[in-house]
Formats: sequence, structure tokens, C-alpha cells
Amino acid sequence: MTSRPPRPAPEEGPAAEREIILAAQRGSEEAFGELVRRHQRRAYIVARSISATHEDAEDAVQDGFLHAWRALDRFRTDQPFSAWLGRIVANAALDLARRRKVRATEALPEGLSVPQRDPAADAELRQRLGEALETLSAPQRSVVVLHDVQGFTHAEIGALLEMPEGTARAHLHHARAALRKTLSDLRGEP
Repeated sequence: MTSRPPRPAPEEGPAAEREIILAAQRGSEEAFGELVRRHQRRAYIVARSISATHEDAEDAVQDGFLHAWRALDRFRTDQPFSAWLGRIVANAALDLARRRKVRATEALPEGLSVPQRDPAADAELRQRLGEALETLSAPQRSVVVLHDVQGFTHAEIGALLEMPEGTARAHLHHARAALRKTLSDLRGEP
């Protein structure tokens, strides 16, 4: 009985990734682990742009990878894996946000005020921006964070959130207009 030579480190590039995907589709947990390693950072960025907290983003990434593992047999290798996974993670984050919003609506009394924790101006600005982002619809918040904070293009956002590029542009336009209105006192505007 001869021993196998050690496996070389996985190569980079689309062809190498396709081979990893095919191995994962055949049931290789090791191959799927390599896909997780390659895509976990971007998956987190997508989830965090939608989620209210770091913990929710991590939960969404975990849910997204679990769903991807279960649906891997339906993945077509002629499409980019990152876009497919991004849509799954975005949907997981949106689902989690919807569930959290329902629970929060039921649990919080009306008129609950959140005290200012830090009197520093930058802390107040962060708080105001966070509050302003919360007033946006989930698609608007996702699009503005993905575009303005994370640097995704309109086309990438459309693919990630499964919406036409024009819809992503419209959400961005309306989100920015709403943020300008909500934060107008910071700029001295009426």
C-alpha cells in the first residue's frame, strides 16, 4: 500500500475554483470548506451592509453558507459562485432583519428614547447616521451601504440583491435624498 503525496495548496483563479465547486457538489466537505475560506470575507461584507449588528451579520453568513451547502447541487458552474453566494447571504440577512424587526416591534414600548452614550461630536454623528439609516427601507439601506460604504457597483448590487441595476440606482437615489432630509440640520440646511 502506497501513501498519497500531500495535496498541493489550492490554486487561485476561476478554473481552480470550478474544480473546487465540482468537488463540493460531489459531497466533499473539505472542498466546501475551501469555498467558505475563499468567500467568507465578502459574504460578511454583504451581510453586514444589511444587518443592524455584527452578530446579526455573522448569523446571516452562517445561515447563508448552510443554505448554499444544501443548494450546492443546483448551482450552475457557468455562473460566478461569488454572485450566487452573495444573493443567498443577502437573502439570509434580509430574512433575519425582518424577523428581528417583528420581534423588536412587539417588544419595545412606544416612545422609548435611547440616551446619548457619548457626548463627543463624532459619536453623536455616528448615532444620528445610524438612526437615519434605520428609517430607510431594507432595500434602500442595503443599497446605500453596499454602494457608498463598501464600494460595490450598481450592477454588483443588483446581482447581490436580485434586482435590476436600475432599481438599485433608484433605491440609492431615494436613500440619499431621505438621508439628506433627515440629516439636514447637520449641514445647516432648512
